[in-house]
Amino acid sequence: MLTDAACRNAACPPEKTRIRLADAGGLYLEVTAGSKRWFVKYRHGGKEKRLALGPYPLTSLKDARAGRDAARKTRGEGIDPVQARRVTKATNRAASGVTFETVARELFETKASGWSATYAARWLERMDKDLFPHIGGLPLRDITAPLLLDTLRRVERRGAMETAHTLRQTAGQVFRYGIQTGRCDRNPAPDLQGALKPLKVRHMPALLEPAQVGELMRNIDGYSGQPTTRAALLLSALTFQRPGNVRAMEWAEVDLTAAMWTIPSAKMKRTVHGKTNGRPHLVPLAPQALTALEEIRPLTGHGIYVFPALTGGAKCMSENTVRVALRRMGYANDDMTAHGFRAMARTLMVENLPDVSADVIEAQLAHGKSGPLGAAYDRAEFMQQRRALMSRWADYLDRLRDGAEIIQMPERAA
Repeated sequence: MLTDAACRNAACPPEKTRIRLADAGGLYLEVTAGSKRWFVKYRHGGKEKRLALGPYPLTSLKDARAGRDAARKTRGEGIDPVQARRVTKATNRAASGVTFETVARELFETKASGWSATYAARWLERMDKDLFPHIGGLPLRDITAPLLLDTLRRVERRGAMETAHTLRQTAGQVFRYGIQTGRCDRNPAPDLQGALKPLKVRHMPALLEPAQVGELMRNIDGYSGQPTTRAALLLSALTFQRPGNVRAMEWAEVDLTAAMWTIPSAKMKRTVHGKTNGRPHLVPLAPQALTALEEIRPLTGHGIYVFPALTGGAKCMSENTVRVALRRMGYANDDMTAHGFRAMARTLMVENLPDVSADVIEAQLAHGKSGPLGAAYDRAEFMQQRRALMSRWADYLDRLRDGAEIIQMPERAA
């Protein structure tokens, strides 16, 4: 029988590569010039085998004897201790691959190439900040609806309501992927429908009354700031495209002869696949829009952008330029924004331009078409109607600007 002192003082003679100091029950300490390691030898299936129990002194004599006894118990159950250890290690490796964070990062690597860079970065940032620290190390199968809810309520308590709702959806993506890849059996995220505080949807501020829009058009007409800023305001109203597209309008995209602004697919608000494979968005230009462009062409026509940055350089107009101009004209953030020109146009068209198809308006807004036909509604299908729409809209804005009598259209039947 070995003692702690014998183990501690054991040394391998210079003329030998190793020696073995036996304890009992097949346990022995193998000593070499540079290490001491515990092993237990046994027979299984008619063959002699040995099981490593760890290095000395990290594994003490007492621990080694406990390991020997556990191996003896395993053999008594008819199981090979070495094989049992291999199974345990494989199980532990597999378990480490089914944690929430592991599966989430695998999903990210699978899907990120099809997401925009901004969305991908934001997706991972939210996970790193709010989900991984609390449930990232847990096996996917062990995460229940109450546990996920407790994690989301941490986000809710700091006032980030929208983030909490978004995280419920992104967590659901991870669980769905886990089900698809066999790492879990169910998705607890849908069970939390209605469990979070309701999200108050805040629409972009916009002027929606004809009299207010008429005053806005008069203010734009009399704007005393930079001519390019005034033109950007006017084109925002006349074309009602997304503010980023208006700011980044290039002269190469504008065909004054054909009265057409062609926005490349890569600039549109689409998926990565849509940006790469989609068609450009066509914006017919009313005579009033052509006039505005002709007036500023001597100022900016030598450069790339129709609305270059006021500070110079090869950049387009800042996203704050139109917002600041609206503030200068007296419109607060709760009254009107650059994005509000879109809501303004859509609302007034529906209510005050009779016989205009909603499909035509949605096509001109570049809103994706839902329903069974989906993207089969090519934007060019409505080109004749859209040209007429843009001219009618520009003429309507002129009438409001000039103070024409505003006739309230009868409400449509529900």
